[in-house]
Amino acid sequence: MTQWTEDIISAENAGTLDGLFLQRVRRTPELTAYRGFDPVSKQWQDTTWGAMGEAVARWHAALAAEGLHSGERVAVHLHNSREWVCFDQAALGCGLVIVPLYTDDRPENVAYITQDASVRALLVKDVGSWKRLATFLNHHEDLKRVLILQRPDAVPEEVTADERVRFVEDWLPATAVTPAMRDGDPHELASIVYTSGTTGRPKGVMLSHYNMLSIAHAALTMIDCYEEDLFLSFLPLSHTLERTAGYYLPMMAGATVAYARSIPQLAEDLQNIRPTIMIAVPRIFERVFARIQGQLDKQSAIKRGLFTLTTSIGWRRFERQQQRASWSPGQLLWPLLNKLVAGKVTSKLGGRLRIAVSGGAALPITVAKTFIGLGVPILQGYGLTETSPIISVNVLDDNEPASVGVPLNGVEARIGDNDELLVKTPGMMQGYWNNHVATAEIIDPEGWLHTGDQARIEKGHIYITGRIKDILVLSNGEKVPPMDMELAICLHPLIDQALVIGEGQAYLAAILVLSPEEWPGLAQRFDLDESLDEILKNEKLNNHLVRAVRERLKDFPGYAKVRRVLLTREPWTVDNGLLTPTLKVKRAKVLEKFAVEIEALYASGPVGRG
Repeated sequence: MTQWTEDIISAENAGTLDGLFLQRVRRTPELTAYRGFDPVSKQWQDTTWGAMGEAVARWHAALAAEGLHSGERVAVHLHNSREWVCFDQAALGCGLVIVPLYTDDRPENVAYITQDASVRALLVKDVGSWKRLATFLNHHEDLKRVLILQRPDAVPEEVTADERVRFVEDWLPATAVTPAMRDGDPHELASIVYTSGTTGRPKGVMLSHYNMLSIAHAALTMIDCYEEDLFLSFLPLSHTLERTAGYYLPMMAGATVAYARSIPQLAEDLQNIRPTIMIAVPRIFERVFARIQGQLDKQSAIKRGLFTLTTSIGWRRFERQQQRASWSPGQLLWPLLNKLVAGKVTSKLGGRLRIAVSGGAALPITVAKTFIGLGVPILQGYGLTETSPIISVNVLDDNEPASVGVPLNGVEARIGDNDELLVKTPGMMQGYWNNHVATAEIIDPEGWLHTGDQARIEKGHIYITGRIKDILVLSNGEKVPPMDMELAICLHPLIDQALVIGEGQAYLAAILVLSPEEWPGLAQRFDLDESLDEILKNEKLNNHLVRAVRERLKDFPGYAKVRRVLLTREPWTVDNGLLTPTLKVKRAKVLEKFAVEIEALYASGPVGRG
C-alpha cells in the first residue's frame, strides 16, 4: 500500500516561481523531479531535484551572461521536457519574462508573437525548427540570441553564418554555482501567454509570479497531492493549464512529472509510466470514448449489454459515494463487472490513476458518465488563460460532472447581465500586453473579469451553458447555443469534427469532418469509391449522416434539429489555420472556407422535417 507524504510549499514561502524551485531543491534534493524518455538508450530516465538544481544553475549563468535586463522577454519553443523547465527557471531567476510558444503553431503566428513581445532570446529544439522560423524572424531586430538544443552531425551553412545562433551544449558552462534566493517581487510580470484566439490576432496575457503561485496553491487546498504522486505531462507547457497545474503545482507538492513522448505514443506511455494524476483536454477522453463505441458496434449484443450494465452500475455506485443515491442490489455485481469490463479500461490507463482532470473545454456529460462508470475519477474544471487559468474545479467528494465544479478558494464568481459568468480571482491577469482597450473590455471598473461564457450557479457549482459570441440566431429569432450540440455530434464514431451553422437561416445545418478510420467502411457500405471527394455529395450518404446527427441530438431540446449536413474529409488543423494551437475551432475561418458550399446547401432547402 502506498505511503502518502504531504510537503506543500505555500505561495507566501515561495515568493516567486523561481523561489518555489529553489525551495523545492533544498527541501527534497534526493526525490525524483522529472522522468523522460531517452531516445538513445530507449529507456526512461529519472532526474532528482538536486540534479535539476545543478542544471538550472548552468542555464542561469549562461543566460545572465547575455546581459539582458530585468523585465525583458525570452521565448521557449520546445516540447515538454526538462530543458523547458531549465530555461524557464533560469529566465525567471534572472528577472526575465517568459513567452511560451506552441511548437505546432504556424511560423507566421510565432513570428507575430515574438515581435509583439520584443523577444530578446529564443530557445528552439533543432535546426529544422529554427529554419522554419528564421524566414519570418530574420528582420526581427530585437532578437539577439537564438539557442538550438540539438546539434546535428552537419550544421547548415546559413545557420553557422547567423551570429545570433548558439548551440546549447556550447553555450552552457560546464559547472555553475546555484544562485541565491533573490528578493523578487511576487507581483512582477513573470510571463506573457498569448491566447490562441479563435478570431483576430492573439493577445498577450500578462501573468505575475503571484498569479500562478496563488492558483496552484488554491488548487492544492482542494485536491490533495503528495510527494509520491506521478503526473503524466502531455498537454503543451505553453498551455496555461499544464503550466500551472502540471508544472508549478507538482513542484509545490514535491511530486514527480513524467513527460509523455507524443500523443500517438500516449497509450504505451500510460502503460509504462502508470501515473496517479493526469491532466487532459476533453478531446483525449472523447477520442477514447469514440474508439470504445466503435469497437462496441462490432461486438455481440451480449458484450454491448455487459458494457452498458457495467457503466450503469458503476455510475450508480459513484452517485452513492457522492451521497446522491442509495444502495441498490445491482451493486453486488460490481466486483465481477470490474474484473470483466471496467478493470480492463482502467488498466490501459496504467491502473493507478487517482485523479484525471479535464479542462480547456467542455467535457460531454455522456463521456464523463461513461468513464466515471468505469471507475476513472474524472474531475472537470474551468478557467481562462486570463485567470492563470483555473477558476473552478470539481473535487473528489463533491463531483458533479455536468458542472465545472466549485470556485477555487479565494475566487469569487457571480452571474451578470445576459447570464455571463463574472469572476474576481488572485489569478487575474495584469492585463493584455500593449492593449489597454482589450483589457478594459474584459475587466470592468469594479474589478470583475467578464468570461464571455454564459452560466448558472447552483449549490455552489458552476454550470457553463453557452458562449455569448457563439450563440446562433435563426431567422425566426430563436437563439441556439451550438457548443453542446457539436460536442454530442463528435461522439459519433463516423465524425471527427463538427460545426453547427444557421445564423440568420430558417434551420440548422452542420459541417462534418468524417473520421479517416471509419470513412473507407462507410464508403464501401454505400458502394462508393472512397478516393473521390465528389461522392461526399451523395444523397444517400448525406441522409445517413443527417440521421446519425439526429440520433446524437435526440435528447436535446426541440431547437436542436440539424436538417442538412456538409461533408468533408480534410481535417481542421493548426497548419491549415482552422484550429487554434489549443485545438479550438476557428468558427469564422471555417465559415469563410466553406462559404460557397454553405450558400448552395441552404439554397437547396432542408432534408425532411422530423
